[in-house]
Amino acid sequence: MTPERRSLSAGSYASRLIAALIGEGVTDFIVCPGSRSQALALAAAAQARAGHAELHVRIDERSAAFFALGLARETGIPAAVIVTSGTAVANLHPAVLEAHHSDVPLLLLTADRPAELQGTRANQTTDQTAVFGDALRLHSVVEADELFHPETDAADAVTATLGGVSAAAGPVQCNVRLREPLSGDDPLAPVPPQALRRPHERADIPVHAASGTLIVAGADATRGQDPNELARRLSVPLIAEPSSGARHGRENVSVRLLETELADRVRRVIVFGHPTLARSVARLLGRDDVEVVVAARHGDNVPGEALYGRLVAAEAETERSWLGEWVVADRALREADAEPLAIAGLNRRELAKEGLRQARRSVDRATLVRSVWEHTWPHDRLVLGASRLIRVLDRTVAGKAITVHSNRGLAGIDGTVSTALGVAAALDREHRGGVTRVLIGDVTALHDVGALLVAPDETRPRIQIVIGNDRGGTIFDDLEVAETANPDDFRRVQRTPHDVSFEQLAAAYGWAFVRVRDRAGLERALTDSSTCIVEVELAD
Repeated sequence: MTPERRSLSAGSYASRLIAALIGEGVTDFIVCPGSRSQALALAAAAQARAGHAELHVRIDERSAAFFALGLARETGIPAAVIVTSGTAVANLHPAVLEAHHSDVPLLLLTADRPAELQGTRANQTTDQTAVFGDALRLHSVVEADELFHPETDAADAVTATLGGVSAAAGPVQCNVRLREPLSGDDPLAPVPPQALRRPHERADIPVHAASGTLIVAGADATRGQDPNELARRLSVPLIAEPSSGARHGRENVSVRLLETELADRVRRVIVFGHPTLARSVARLLGRDDVEVVVAARHGDNVPGEALYGRLVAAEAETERSWLGEWVVADRALREADAEPLAIAGLNRRELAKEGLRQARRSVDRATLVRSVWEHTWPHDRLVLGASRLIRVLDRTVAGKAITVHSNRGLAGIDGTVSTALGVAAALDREHRGGVTRVLIGDVTALHDVGALLVAPDETRPRIQIVIGNDRGGTIFDDLEVAETANPDDFRRVQRTPHDVSFEQLAAAYGWAFVRVRDRAGLERALTDSSTCIVEVELAD
């Protein structure tokens, strides 16, 4: 007779699961407080104490999930978020949707009540099996009586979240139903000597030269692709959003050229990543006389012929006149943007007075984004929120080979500060000496203010939170309805004005604070680059 197989205890299963995840290459665990998840949380804490993983504790599950998203954006390695049952799971949803639409690996370990408590209105018990719908790459439910194979569960979860040739990276939920006793004196499970499995690269797909070709690189365009190399080989212009990873090189030109006659001559657009910022790009992709080719990933919603592979030039194009027209027009735009300084003929005293006058000028959005861009270097990181500022930056700054992150999957303002803190934590571990800057509007900052709470026994990463404060959501001023709606109603429900003191918020959470009122102050704040909150009072 075959002996009956017994389910592991909650503590034993959790200890072996966390060890197996570390063996699969997971390095970071973000834990939120809760009762049902205590075995998972304590197992992660024990492994961190043993030096096998990094532990981050967050009170708010939404902040925790976006912090994990930031870690994964910077490293490409999934971080594991551990939460208890009930509303804790629902609070992960915004980050899950962003990870789904931007193909970022995210691992959710959600503790659940056992089957006998489901459907009985038991405390903190709800159906956690369908919370995230179709946004998951894998959803596994481990029953309380079937805690048999934690190593297999860990391997399956990591494989699914990383994606592969036929599937993109994304969020995975491992929903573990645990029965009391929820934890005990379980020994520290050994970590198996394995490494993170990277997905296989996709096959090359040759792209032939064609007249009137333009390349558009949206957010995360360089993930497994090289738009710049294709543009160089085909000798075609490249329009790259700030968070594309492709905003550099000779072929890079301004999106504003799509508002000129050059756009009328475009006949083919090759799209990488997820373009979301410019209406002119959307209009171009919707034209009947333009062929659209998409370097597709899972869930792409750009219309056109989807090519699931790595796009490479079939041959080098020797005719460069098409590219030359765009480059010359782009140079003319940049020269027109330059601020003229009337200093010819001024003596030394007059030059000093003019310099002082310039330093005392107020800061507008264009000045703010240019200054942050100019102070960011390859060893730094820049995180951009879904504020008006990213659109100004997209139309304003020239190309530069720096790493820019932005949650453009759904382009929401959720969790931007948390994401930036995750990026900063990962960058600090690389010991490259860089600083992470997050550039956001005041409403975006307020939406994620809870992210400022960092546990006192954790090292706060090197980060500058730069807030362009215009006292409300002025991004909505560009909506057509702004011209027809009742001004008071529009101001109240769209602009959502506020009188929050960011200085007092910074003090409450223990952050250094800098207020910027002029260009000299902005230069000092960005040059210092110490960990702090920088509030920039924006001129209209």
